[in-house]
Amino acid sequence: MTLEGRHALITGGGTGIGLGIARALAAQGAKVTITGRRLAVLAEAAEGDARLHPVAMDVSDEGSVRDGFAEAVAARGPVAIHVANAGVAEGRALHKTDLTFWRQVMAINLDGAFLTIREALSSMRELDWGRVVAVSSIAGIKGLKGAAAYSASKHGLVGLIRSLSEDYLGKSITFNALCPAYVDTEIVTRNITSISARAGVSEDEARAMMVGANRHGRLVSVDEVAEAALWLCGPQSASVNGQCIEIAGGQV
Repeated sequence: MTLEGRHALITGGGTGIGLGIARALAAQGAKVTITGRRLAVLAEAAEGDARLHPVAMDVSDEGSVRDGFAEAVAARGPVAIHVANAGVAEGRALHKTDLTFWRQVMAINLDGAFLTIREALSSMRELDWGRVVAVSSIAGIKGLKGAAAYSASKHGLVGLIRSLSEDYLGKSITFNALCPAYVDTEIVTRNITSISARAGVSEDEARAMMVGANRHGRLVSVDEVAEAALWLCGPQSASVNGQCIEIAGGQV
């Protein structure tokens, strides 16, 4: 498998799952633009890897998305692969959820994917080829207790991917979603602290709760998610379209 010459753009590409996918694509020859709000974080992630290129972008801001894509396309050509990964993961009971929090989650997790996929499609329609991979969650398949806003945003992302797959059926552009369970990233580390405080348990107990929620009793590794994304971007997966691939250690 080679992605030599393909330009991939990954949102939230400076850390965690996004960076893991970026490195996997770069290892196969892709020119990879990694985006995020903190340019210093992106620059540090790209240091030492000539195939990773940082571009500042706030996915919740339409102007920032347009400018970021324009900069990336001008530098590295049309975007052939887009990984819509940028997201915020924070639980909150619905009766404690105000409209500001709700809209923030939707703006990043759902509006952000809509804006970046729309921009990527301009390139893919020009190329008559493309791969869109959205990083959703098991919360996009089932409701996640104590996280109504997050679950709703991830369900919406799955619906967006499925609809787009129908729009482009029979063409050389595919749309798929990855739905991982709890992944061993900084987000999980932050959530352990949050759960510990909310539930009145120790951090070890909070971690055990998250690990226990995964069907195989361990955290998913970033590499496992990255390899799934890599496969979806390759020629062997051309007939895989509109799918939600659960990376959760068992049936969800």
